[in-house]
Parts: sequence; C-alpha cells; structure tokens
Amino acid sequence: MKSPTQTEPLSKGDIFEVLRNQRRRYVLQYLKQDDSAVELGDLAQQVAAWEYETTLEEVTPEQRKRVYTTLQQTHLPKMDQSGILVFDADRGLIEATDRAADLSIYLEIVPGREFAWRELYLSLGAVSCALVAALWMGIYPLTVLSDLVWATVIAFTFTVTAAAHIYHERNMRLGHGDHPPELSYGTDD
Repeated sequence: MKSPTQTEPLSKGDIFEVLRNQRRRYVLQYLKQDDSAVELGDLAQQVAAWEYETTLEEVTPEQRKRVYTTLQQTHLPKMDQSGILVFDADRGLIEATDRAADLSIYLEIVPGREFAWRELYLSLGAVSCALVAALWMGIYPLTVLSDLVWATVIAFTFTVTAAAHIYHERNMRLGHGDHPPELSYGTDD
C-alpha cells in the first residue's frame, strides 16, 4: 500500500501546517508504532484515548465517532495530499510514507512540562568545571577527598545521568505506551 518515495522534501510551511494540529500529531505518533497499514477505527480509538486522557476501553462511542469523523474527512486527506501517509478511504487503511520520518525531528521538541536534558548536562558540566577549579586552588573542605575520588564522583554522576536519560527517552518515544508526551502547539480541528 505504500506509495513510492517522494522525491521532493516537504517545505517547512507544509510541515508546520500538518503539525500545528494535535490530532495530526497523534496520527503520526500512532503510525510510528507499526510499519504496516493501520485501520481507521483503531487509529480513531487510540487518538480519542490520548485526547480525552483515558484508556482505550473507556473511550465512549461519541468520543470515538467525533475523532473518527474528523480524521476521515479532514486530517487524513490533508496528510495524504502532503504525501506524509497513504489513506485508502475505501478500505479505511492508513500507512505512513517515508516523508513521515522527516517529521520526527519536529515531534521530538521538548514539550512545556518535559524535562530539558540539555540544561541538566550543561549544569553538570558547569558544576564539574567549578569543582575541578576549586580542587586546583586547594579549597578546603574539597581537599579532604583525593582528586581521584572527585574524578570518580564526576564520572559516576555523568554515567548515572546518561543512563537515566536513555531510560527516560526509551519510555517517552512517540507511540510508546498509552499516553504520548504532551504536544500542545495548536489545537485546531
């Protein structure tokens, strides 16, 4: 069902037009879970669960229908026209194209309530540099421990932080679990 690879990259305007809508971002998240075609009904059920912050089982028929209708009539045709996915309206099947992967970088932006890892690493680096400078100057009480102990503390801290970052990123990947990261860049239907 996949269409041939698009030769022209999407313009930034096209990318932001697609991504400015929450439902279209959820569609992309859902499609990242599987490389095969997905059914519109399953997609609508999951998007409704994400939108209404509930489980798949607790989505009401009205919520599902509301999402299903706008996906079918508005969002999926728009994404199909952009070449981001292939929407077979007759069969109710949706499949991501290679262009969908181009949008991943835009979905990985740190949301408002998400932890900014780069700031943590910058802070750790600054504290480490200050600690090393203080050790060079022989500032008490830092000199109570040997330089090797301090080097071990710094290395251990960076290693544990990096491990936590990797663990967190694996759990927050788009399409992982029932609740994706909050993506609130716009909410038009």
